Amino acid sequence: MSKNIIVIGSCNTDMVIKADRLPIPGETILGGSFMMNPGGKGANQAVAAARLKGNVYFIAKTGNDLFGKRSVEQYEDEGIHVGNIYSDPVLPSGVALITVDVNGENTIVVASGANASLSPEDVQKAQSTIEKGDILLMQLEIPIETVEYAAQLASEKGIKVILNPAPARALSDKLLKNLYMIIPNETEAEILSGIKVTDWESARKAADIISHKGVDIVVITMGSKGAFIKEGDTYHEVSVPKVKAVDTTAAGDTFCGAVCVALSEDMNVADAVKFANKCASITVTRMGAQSSLPYRKEINIL
Repeated sequence: MSKNIIVIGSCNTDMVIKADRLPIPGETILGGSFMMNPGGKGANQAVAAARLKGNVYFIAKTGNDLFGKRSVEQYEDEGIHVGNIYSDPVLPSGVALITVDVNGENTIVVASGANASLSPEDVQKAQSTIEKGDILLMQLEIPIETVEYAAQLASEKGIKVILNPAPARALSDKLLKNLYMIIPNETEAEILSGIKVTDWESARKAADIISHKGVDIVVITMGSKGAFIKEGDTYHEVSVPKVKAVDTTAAGDTFCGAVCVALSEDMNVADAVKFANKCASITVTRMGAQSSLPYRKEINIL
């Protein structure tokens, strides 16, 4: 029987402009191409896991507007369980404005909207769904008190709690102690550890510091270098396939969703990260957020 992956997080509509380069403050650049896609880190990770054949339940909040209603329809089309996506009667659905340059680098500004009102009370309403879960995946585009509440609830039930600490911010030791795994990128790892992550050695130092705060498994994603794993007293350096990146927008989200699917299929942590690196390497070769997420049939299975 398929294990259940619960994702709690944000859903946005992404408005993306591709330009030759990113503008400097006060500058207008002409000639870009425009796309509008469903996005938000929570939704991206839920869709990534669903496309990779995970059994996914998504807990989120939208506005009572066209963007929100369309988003829920799209999640249903992906095979995601949407019974705990709530509608805020006042706030609009979240929106992200994204600029992408020719090298695939991006800048993102998010108007959180209803994502900011996803509350511990909403999590409480979804408790029966969470208790069905084997893995709970979260990010930080929803209120931190909601993340902390859900992590404690799930941890007490023996559910593996995985946190992607993005956007980057400091985290309480209490939250870290309720985690099974944390998946920061280099910037997020630096904020959590005080160590600037530039190579495998600095990643190891950062992972040690983060781990000592209470979370046993630390996976630091390092872009084209790959990913560094600290699992107890074991360390792994996992390379990533070399590809031509055109848009890195949802690579981290693909990685997180893929790790959850692999773990739900009883892969060990190292193999789960290898699988996730393959999935993320496909995402960066495509434009957009959810539009760039790969399907399981596209992945060379380990």
